[in-house]
Amino acid sequence: MTTRTIALTEHLSKLGLTLDGDFLRQALQWLAQELIELEATQKIGAGKYERTASRTTQRNGYRERGLDTRVGELSLRIPKVRQGTFFPSLLEPRWRAEKALLAVVQEAYVEGVSTRKVDDLVQALGLSGIDKSAVSRICRELDEVVDAFRKRELMGAYPYLWLDALYLKVRQNHRIVNQALVIAVGVRETGERDILGFALGASEAHAFWKAFLRSLVARGLQGVQLVISDAHEGLKAAIAQVLTGATWQRCRVHFMRNLLARIPQADKAVVAALVRTVFAQPNQMAARQQLAEVARGMQARWPEAADLLRAAEDDVL
Repeated sequence: MTTRTIALTEHLSKLGLTLDGDFLRQALQWLAQELIELEATQKIGAGKYERTASRTTQRNGYRERGLDTRVGELSLRIPKVRQGTFFPSLLEPRWRAEKALLAVVQEAYVEGVSTRKVDDLVQALGLSGIDKSAVSRICRELDEVVDAFRKRELMGAYPYLWLDALYLKVRQNHRIVNQALVIAVGVRETGERDILGFALGASEAHAFWKAFLRSLVARGLQGVQLVISDAHEGLKAAIAQVLTGATWQRCRVHFMRNLLARIPQADKAVVAALVRTVFAQPNQMAARQQLAEVARGMQARWPEAADLLRAAEDDVL
């Protein structure tokens, strides 16, 4: 028995293992690492320093990876390859669980959930919790995705372009301030609608809109024939300067809001229904005739709104 024990001890020492209280963790780590190396060899088509005709790529060092188990945390080395990617199937179940957790944290972050509540949520899932710095680190991936989306090249023509802005509360220099988020939505010649870009600024100033439109053109925006937006003077001037040759049309939704702001609350539904009949006409001539008729009908009770409707005829039609 003593001889067998000595022989086993010598064999384990050659494998880098020792018969102490940490034996199970060491043995499991050695076995996991061997399985990873074997799978990498199959993926590459050759072992370390081996030359074969079936080789598909080459090793390119290692990256460290931890794995929590019942016998403790294992420190594993994942081989990197020069072409393609390699991730051991041994770690796939945990990888999927981690991706699910990251998705939960990122979704909570996007929805504006506080760090403390994110920590409560993670603990409710049966985990030990997550600190503020970890949330920031996890959500840094979102910034990379958004940045790549904002800088992507625009391919093909977009005959129709919608421009709009909304104001959001943003934390800046430890204060909450209102900032304008400007958005561009384009329609392809085939009918698909795409978000082309967006930018955050202090206000909808002419210079800000002009810089935003120039950035779209620099990324490949072309073929714009009609631009739809509200009647913001700075935006209209920027469109005329940057998107030369494109026709501008006043956004019907924004116009209706401006018009109904001049109507008493009790009469808003009636006036809205009347004005919508203008846009329901089969052609422009009929629409202009209907607009004149609606404006005459509104003149007695809502003269200010009637004047606005007449003044906006060319813009909205």
